[in-house]
Amino acid sequence: MKKLEILVDIDEVLNNLLERWVACLNEKYGVSANMEDKNTWRLNALYPTLTDDEIDSPLFDNAFWASLETRPYSVEYLHKLISDGHDVSIVTATHVYQTIPAKMDWLFRHYPYLSWDNIILAKKKQRIRGDVLIDDAIHNLEGGSYIKLLHDSPYNRNYEAGNNGMIRVYNLMDAYNVINNL
Repeated sequence: MKKLEILVDIDEVLNNLLERWVACLNEKYGVSANMEDKNTWRLNALYPTLTDDEIDSPLFDNAFWASLETRPYSVEYLHKLISDGHDVSIVTATHVYQTIPAKMDWLFRHYPYLSWDNIILAKKKQRIRGDVLIDDAIHNLEGGSYIKLLHDSPYNRNYEAGNNGMIRVYNLMDAYNVINNL
């Protein structure tokens, strides 16, 4: 098996960020928005009456980050990729840089086999070299020079991944299987 440089997104691939974010906003502002109705990554579409600062407010709460859960199969299959000898880097982008410490605390608590050596912070993921990128955000995959694994989420379900050079995966077990068949 060829050893690959594999890039893995955190939010929505390793954790349930948007599910918790929507739940927090619904509770805080007394609304009933639903993630399944979301057809864009940005939450403004679900909360048109809220300001960007109001929408981003949960991200500044360490308790919010502590409440995130791992995605099914993510802990064990990320570890399998590393154990198989692949060079795995966790690539994350954020529009709110102050959240990085809480996000990294969450990551290292749930994925204790990772270290800062595995982390890349990047606003534009297309600038990063790698053989494979696993990401939920279409804009991170478009234009990149890597094999593109689109992690399924409600806001990307109507996107024709296969027609756009991407392979849709539903969890890291799926991604692992795709990678093993490259």
